[in-house]
Amino acid sequence: QLQLVESGGGLVQPGGSLRLSCAASGLTLSSSAIAWFRQAPGKEREGVSCISASGSDSNYADPVKGRFTISRDNAKNTVYLSMNSLKPDDTARYYCAASNDHYCPPYVMYAYDNWGQGTQVIVSS
Repeated sequence: QLQLVESGGGLVQPGGSLRLSCAASGLTLSSSAIAWFRQAPGKEREGVSCISASGSDSNYADPVKGRFTISRDNAKNTVYLSMNSLKPDDTARYYCAASNDHYCPPYVMYAYDNWGQGTQVIVSS
C-alpha cells in the first residue's frame, strides 16, 4: 500500500523560502499525479499545486503562482514543493496526495486516493 510522508515544514519569516518533500513507500509514484494541498486553521483544505505522473505538466492555484514550484524525482519516489516569497497567508498544514490518474484531476479531495499526514508551515516574523 502506498504511504506518503511529508517533510520540510517549519517556521520561516515573510519573504523566506522552504522546500517541502513528499516521499513515497510501498508503491511507486511514477504512475500517479501528485498534488499538494494545504489547510489553515478554520479553513477548508485547498489545492495548491499538482504535477502529472511524468512531470511534463503542472498547475498552480492562483495565490501561489509565480512563487511555488512543484517538481518530482521518480527515481527517488519523491515530489517536492519549493516555496519562495512566503507570506503569512501561506501558513497552513501542507499535505501531499496521490491520484490514480496520470494527469492532474481537479483539486477535490475525493479525486486523490492516498494522503500523507502533513507538515506544518508557519510564516511569521
